[in-house]
Amino acid sequence: MDLESLKFRALNADARDFSEQIARLIETLSRERLECKAYRVNKELITLQPEGKVIVVGDLHGDLISLLFILSKEEETLKNKDKWFMIFLGDYGDRGSYSAEVYYILATLKLAYPENIILIRGNHEGPEDLPFYPFDLPYQLSERFGSAGINLISLIRKLFEYFYLGLYIEDRYVLLHGGIPIKAQSLEDIALAKKNHPKLSFLEEILWNDPTENVEEALASPRGYGKIFGKKVTERFLSAVKAKILIRAHEPCNGYKINHEGKIITLFSCKGIYPNTYAGYLKFDLKETLKDKELSKYVRKF
Repeated sequence: MDLESLKFRALNADARDFSEQIARLIETLSRERLECKAYRVNKELITLQPEGKVIVVGDLHGDLISLLFILSKEEETLKNKDKWFMIFLGDYGDRGSYSAEVYYILATLKLAYPENIILIRGNHEGPEDLPFYPFDLPYQLSERFGSAGINLISLIRKLFEYFYLGLYIEDRYVLLHGGIPIKAQSLEDIALAKKNHPKLSFLEEILWNDPTENVEEALASPRGYGKIFGKKVTERFLSAVKAKILIRAHEPCNGYKINHEGKIITLFSCKGIYPNTYAGYLKFDLKETLKDKELSKYVRKF
């Protein structure tokens, strides 16, 4: 894929081009839930076999420069015929200045590599009954596309409903945007979180929860939604689903941070929007098991 050409298309897409690209992405995501052969899809949860190389990207928040940097660094991987997956952990737009361009490029990637690109839902792609402020995306789309931006935000909100809530790599890792729901006992709780919302708070917690070292169980989050959860919650859930590490995003940090004695790694992949100096993403081979004490060596920090 020619990244310069992709960047040019993203920066110069008009409302019709953008709308058609997002509509194609929705169709692709809808279809793969019924007929995907590269991985198992159970409602809101994807399950992968531990085979191939994996690249995991955290929050982007409209940071076009960081997204293009990551793609340029991993260009050879994208061209490789060996098995690979690029997993995006949500919060694609909002806050940063190039939200529309980031969505456009992610749509283009998914359309070009439908069995390799996986898009997880973040809290900035949450349902309308979990509103937060400021929500910049409608204003960004209106500024970029004029009066057509009003219709485009409805289309983007429709897209949000097709993003997955979690990914499980068998016997090894769980990937979520925010964190573990404190009362979750199985992977089925993740798969059914959207269906059970708002009766159960699992969807809210998947999108909004954060780990902490200051409590063993959980407390209400200062964000207004979700919980902050302690090491006991992490250990209990990972043990129940036979996983070793939670890979997540959601929290601004200098590329990555590690919690709960290496059982959680947080990735943050944008710069210039929050006060972090560095951004980062994760790259590893699924044939090898990540060691909780050596997680930092798998991070590509920039």
